[in-house]
Amino acid sequence: MKVNYTYVVRCSDGSLYTGWTNDLEKRILAHNEGKGAKYTKTRRPVELIYYEEFPTKEEAMSREWKIKHMSRKQKLKMIRAGMG
Repeated sequence: MKVNYTYVVRCSDGSLYTGWTNDLEKRILAHNEGKGAKYTKTRRPVELIYYEEFPTKEEAMSREWKIKHMSRKQKLKMIRAGMG
């Protein structure tokens, strides 16, 4: 069974980008090579700072949507709690 991920990366300018993928390592490499999302192309390199695993694509996409609509403060609080 393939695992799906929701992730947050910190870009070189300090901004946060949220996405989802079923191949986390490949996606992070793509972001760093400028082949990721348009948003991260001009903000390379990126650093993976948070991720969650989900059994289905739909769950990962739903979580990504929720994270994207959080304030920066809420995202940072979630990230700190997840790393504790």
